[in-house]
Amino acid sequence: MNSTVLHKEPIFTRSFTLNFVINFFIYLCMYLLIVIIADYTKTAFHAPDSLAGLVVGIFVVGSLIGRFITGRYVNHFGPKKILIFGLLFLVITQLLYFVPGPLWFLIFTRLMNGLATAVASTATGTIAACITPKTRKSEGISLFSLSLVLGTAIGPFFGLLLVKSFSIMLLFTICIILGIISLILSLFVHVAFDFTGKYQHPHQHNKGFSLQRFIAREAIPVAIIMLLVGLGYASILTFLQFFAEQRHLIETSSYFFICYAIASLITRPIAGRLMDEHNENIVVYPAFIALIISFVLLVFSFNPFTLLLAGITLGIGYGNLSSSMQAIAIKVSPPAKYGLATSTYFIGLDIGIGFGPSVLGMFTNTISYSNIYLLMALVSTITIVIYFVIHGRKVKHLTPN
Repeated sequence: MNSTVLHKEPIFTRSFTLNFVINFFIYLCMYLLIVIIADYTKTAFHAPDSLAGLVVGIFVVGSLIGRFITGRYVNHFGPKKILIFGLLFLVITQLLYFVPGPLWFLIFTRLMNGLATAVASTATGTIAACITPKTRKSEGISLFSLSLVLGTAIGPFFGLLLVKSFSIMLLFTICIILGIISLILSLFVHVAFDFTGKYQHPHQHNKGFSLQRFIAREAIPVAIIMLLVGLGYASILTFLQFFAEQRHLIETSSYFFICYAIASLITRPIAGRLMDEHNENIVVYPAFIALIISFVLLVFSFNPFTLLLAGITLGIGYGNLSSSMQAIAIKVSPPAKYGLATSTYFIGLDIGIGFGPSVLGMFTNTISYSNIYLLMALVSTITIVIYFVIHGRKVKHLTPN
């Protein structure tokens, strides 16, 4: 027993580290632009809010298309080839931002950029699942998903900071440089896994259309949970600035996602280890409680301390739910479906985050932002029950692959 503890297989191998850095750069590029592209659209093209919103939202449409396609073909070509192709495609789509053209061309660029981002990030997620030691799968996925957390926290912070002093063209240039670096790094990632041989899933050679070619049936419950959790996270991404302005906390709100990232960085490795040593419920239920507390704290955020405390509990709650659900999607799926499971997980998350703002936006004219967050606390409470019914109560009967 002691030798097993002392000689754990390492998680941060060279390939894992390179894959981590690549995924961080992918999401850094995404979130550098996501916070400033709407304002750029309104300023450069004199577009109304509806079209500016379309430029932001069309990225998610492209992402969903990319998830479906990648999940279908990742086993056929292997995740490394898909990653290289996705990163090359990503660099090309980032170059399109420099091409002068009408508004429809920017919309097309965002669509393609979303598709490329999905292809590349689904490949990195699949690689992470395959190169992480079997006995430390949940811990490995939790650590890997920190690359996404860092991207989502640092990207908006520096995006808003840089655009105040420099042209948006600098941000486009940074994204291209990060894309090229990622492409070079991907050449040195090694995936020792047979995707095209004995691990092919039974629908691989079926003729005709089959939904199971595009999504992993085993991961659908996780995708449903992430859709609902993503809806809550979208309410914060979309309305936090307006909410903070109403509460005269606009300066403090700049550090909200920094607190979120720090809390995630501290708790995710612990959560992943607990999942491997016990089971996912020991992490998921406390994370849901932290998420609910985060929304309640937002409702009562009348001072900087409470707002930042809401950011910390969001990092503990949403931060650990997102990584736990990704680990669960991998856990319940056979190795041949790691790519499909990763894709299915992100499809649920993308729908929640991508279409959440439009759904919630229909209520902002009739109810306040604080009531939106109160509603999200209720949705999160209901989601706990849904999780228990579709997965949580079955945990003791599940065994890792």
